[in-house]
Amino acid sequence: MNDWVRLSDRDQVVIALRPLVKGETLELENGQAIETLEDVPKGHKLLTVPVAAGGHVYKFGYSIGLAKTDIPAGSWVHTHNLKTGLGSILEYQYEPDSDVIQAAPAADVPVFQGYVRPNGEVGIRNEIWIINTVGCINKTCEILAKRGNDRCGDGVDGVFHFSHPFGCSQLGDDLKYTQRLLASLVNHPNAAGVLVIGLGCENNGIGSFREAIGEVDPNRVKFMSAQEEADELEKGLELIDELIAYASTFKREPVPVSKLKLGLKCGGSDGFSGITANPLVGTISDRLIANGGTAILTEVPEMFGAETILMNRAADQAVFEDIVCLVNDFKQYFIRHGQEIYENPSPGNKAGGITTLEEKSLGCTQKGGRATVHDVVSYGGRVSKHGLNLLEAPGNDLVSVTALSAAGAHIVLFTTGRGTPFGGPVPTVKIATNSDLAQHKKNWIDYNAGQLLEDKSMGEMNETLWQQLIAIASGERQTNNERNGFREIAIFKDGVIL
Repeated sequence: MNDWVRLSDRDQVVIALRPLVKGETLELENGQAIETLEDVPKGHKLLTVPVAAGGHVYKFGYSIGLAKTDIPAGSWVHTHNLKTGLGSILEYQYEPDSDVIQAAPAADVPVFQGYVRPNGEVGIRNEIWIINTVGCINKTCEILAKRGNDRCGDGVDGVFHFSHPFGCSQLGDDLKYTQRLLASLVNHPNAAGVLVIGLGCENNGIGSFREAIGEVDPNRVKFMSAQEEADELEKGLELIDELIAYASTFKREPVPVSKLKLGLKCGGSDGFSGITANPLVGTISDRLIANGGTAILTEVPEMFGAETILMNRAADQAVFEDIVCLVNDFKQYFIRHGQEIYENPSPGNKAGGITTLEEKSLGCTQKGGRATVHDVVSYGGRVSKHGLNLLEAPGNDLVSVTALSAAGAHIVLFTTGRGTPFGGPVPTVKIATNSDLAQHKKNWIDYNAGQLLEDKSMGEMNETLWQQLIAIASGERQTNNERNGFREIAIFKDGVIL
């Protein structure tokens, strides 16, 4: 194993693959020897050529910020001597990138074993979901899910409820966000049946919520108002029994992977995220899209600094303009609340070796591979186009994974350098950026991308992860979040609660 890695010939920094000690000598790729002027933690950056104050420092072949002072070669580069070089609201010009992934002929598309729904959509799980219109009845829904789960047969994967605090006392866009997000979950094909439960006096009442959901199959979606029932638990279980009976009619059958949708997310990133896990996920995204499938990339604030890469991969001028609006509207959201646009990375990111937002973004956006961006989807909306889609949502793990699930992702690929047990409504594959984390948190981590720094090639890793995803989609394998019962949602809020 090497002591360091340089990601681009343009870079003035190398990444430490082990802790570097002050005074030791490293041999660079050109045979040059360089002495470390200070300790450099694993995953952090070592400068190999001097940079004057105000000069750009490159990583990934792009600027990740400006030197605060003169920085001599051999220095540890981090928050003490590097600052962001980003501005606020910017103007952009469409410069199309021709190096994109194209879909393969249909005859070449591999298959997985999925559930084909009457509307033509495909699920990878055959579950019953309980969606409550308002937080007041979380406990009622939790009890129904627990009791209903005991009534499932072999053909149904379980009854699940996703607690949330909203649906009442919300005004304006907040109520619309809640309704739209929950309505998209109701329409998710992993749910063979859905029980929608309202209290009866909330803003997000069943009547208005039904309009947000749209037309539904009454065999698949049942509604209940708790205030109207003498015993809401008894009635709820009756409806769950009907949904279980309906769900039991579905069987797995071969489905082309072109029907598969993957959500792309990172959380608790470290200095290896942009070297191992994120590029690996990018190759999986490209592979799926090349076979006619769909990938969904979100975390808009973590596109800042790398947004032009995505903009120049837009399918056309209209999509380019949608991406510009996506980015600048999110910046306006920060400005509207009086917050610093580039108040990122997080403390955990910095401890792991990420210094500036542009450095984080350049690593983050690698999850989107090299495919053309075909559409931009609003928060709470559902994807309608194959290929790479950008989704409006913040970087927050819970909020963005929920949005990815609602958008239609069957599986979320979640890269992490520091680890988290969180799981969304759909299988959430935790991909470690380093082997230390994978070994330390075996009950959290599903796949170890840190092997890329050891004895595995990107091609080998792509194939093993791809086969693991096919097994998950086919129901042959569970993710750790499924096995441990970690399923949660969080809804975006940007307004007044009465």
